Amino acid sequence: MLQKLTIHNYALIDNLEINFDKGLNILTGETGAGKSIILGALSLILGQRAESRYFFNQQKKCVIEGSFRIAEFQLNIFFEDNDLDYEGETVLRREISADGKSRAFVNDTPVNLTTLKQLGEKLIDIHSQHATYEINDPEFQLLVVDGVAGHHDLLSSYQTKYRAYKRSLKQLDELIAQNDKAKADLDYYQFQFDELEKAAIAADEQEGLERELAILTNAEEIKRNLLGAHYLMHEGETSAIIQLREAGQQLSTIEKYNSEVEELHERLKSTLIELKDIAGELENIEQRTFTNEARAEEVNTRLSMLYNLQKKHRVATNADLLQIQNDLSDKIQQAVFGDEAVEKLQKQIAANKQELEEIAKELSANRSKAIPVIQDKVLAGLTEMGMPNAVLEIEQNAAPHPPKGGVSTGNPPSGGLGANGIDTIRFMFSANKGHALADMSKVASGGELSRLMLSIKSIIAEYTALPTIIFDEIDTGVSGEVANKVGQVMERLAQNLQVITITHLPQIAGKGKSHYFVYKDDSSTVTKTCIKKLEDNERVLEIAKMLSGDNPGESALQNAKELLSF
Repeated sequence: MLQKLTIHNYALIDNLEINFDKGLNILTGETGAGKSIILGALSLILGQRAESRYFFNQQKKCVIEGSFRIAEFQLNIFFEDNDLDYEGETVLRREISADGKSRAFVNDTPVNLTTLKQLGEKLIDIHSQHATYEINDPEFQLLVVDGVAGHHDLLSSYQTKYRAYKRSLKQLDELIAQNDKAKADLDYYQFQFDELEKAAIAADEQEGLERELAILTNAEEIKRNLLGAHYLMHEGETSAIIQLREAGQQLSTIEKYNSEVEELHERLKSTLIELKDIAGELENIEQRTFTNEARAEEVNTRLSMLYNLQKKHRVATNADLLQIQNDLSDKIQQAVFGDEAVEKLQKQIAANKQELEEIAKELSANRSKAIPVIQDKVLAGLTEMGMPNAVLEIEQNAAPHPPKGGVSTGNPPSGGLGANGIDTIRFMFSANKGHALADMSKVASGGELSRLMLSIKSIIAEYTALPTIIFDEIDTGVSGEVANKVGQVMERLAQNLQVITITHLPQIAGKGKSHYFVYKDDSSTVTKTCIKKLEDNERVLEIAKMLSGDNPGESALQNAKELLSF
């Protein structure tokens, strides 16, 4: 339900705030007063594109804001899917700057126009005499039948299972393609796998082999330098150890005179011990280092093999080679056992398809029961609104099934199953006696289609929660008692949902729970569009003017009171 609409700086509107009521809300006013401008502003928060040239003040931004009560529309999932904060009273806002840049918000969270439009379509349904595309839409026609059939939970279950079924079909296609490719490439995969398996690769061996090869290749230089270092530290007549030992003897003779010298002597002793240990380690390393051409050749050969495998497979490490080996093993397993996986998935798809067909049959049966109800109620409504010769026939056709065995090989066809079951629904209509039934757009005028849509919406509202419906002068072309009947249908429709109607007919205006008068204010230098909610006495005068002109007489005033039931 649209609770409040606020418009700033749009077309002839400077600042406007409208608080709508439940039930039937009536908007009237002279032609050109700005009723359609209000609808244009409303369309901006429903995701329509905007142009800054329509601003009241070109130097300021345009802001349109609508407050909606949405608790009864079960929109929690939509808000979750779009990462929006769900609130029972939700605010849609659109801001367009003077340079034409647009921003949209839902509960102060920025959204794109697509999201705003998707949400807006769930909250507002604007219908005019010239906007009759929806009634010819097969999806809308099916929605009407499903609404009256009352099988929302069953249909939702079917749609969830159908989406899973379609994903399984896609998965089967991919699995078969992978299986076929694996079979075609089996010899190649097996050769590559055998080569890697024979190599017996270890993840961390390369670094160790590279260190070992560096030592083997430079063994003579390593031994020479180790011997030289050991000689300078321990064996020479002037080796470091001998000189440090003599330095210690010098200090030992004077340490009794100076405690600092004694401390330094102790440190020198520690250094001498460490130096002897280092010299010993150097000697051990030198003795373990030797030239081994055979081992060097063996290590070099192993590393060359690893390098070549890495280059061949375009990787840099042994770990990558091991991953490739595992992947090849999986592909070989798929080639060998892939048919079993395909067969298993095909059986699962066949079982899912059978379950879907059973649910689809139940949906189809429900629709068959609902169709006569819709036909009778629509025709009753049209008769009431001055179309007694109208005929509506709803065709229900089940999609054909594929030949048996369709799931035995390859990707099984959907087999007549669609996103909503097996049915296609088509509304066939004739507005006049003796005329053949045809698509509604071909055999009905704009006014007739408007009354047909009004009748259909009235029926849907009995069975499901509908968004706010706005009728934009759909009563054009009707008058007298027919106009009165159209008003009565709107009045009944408004018992189940909020209806906002722009009208020039007093018979319809008199049915409203709330009446808003749109007018132009020329009192300042710039003309503005304004709106006011009429009190009872003001409604009498306005409807009387609609009946007889700007200066209504007593008879018109009395007629207005009768239309208002005052």
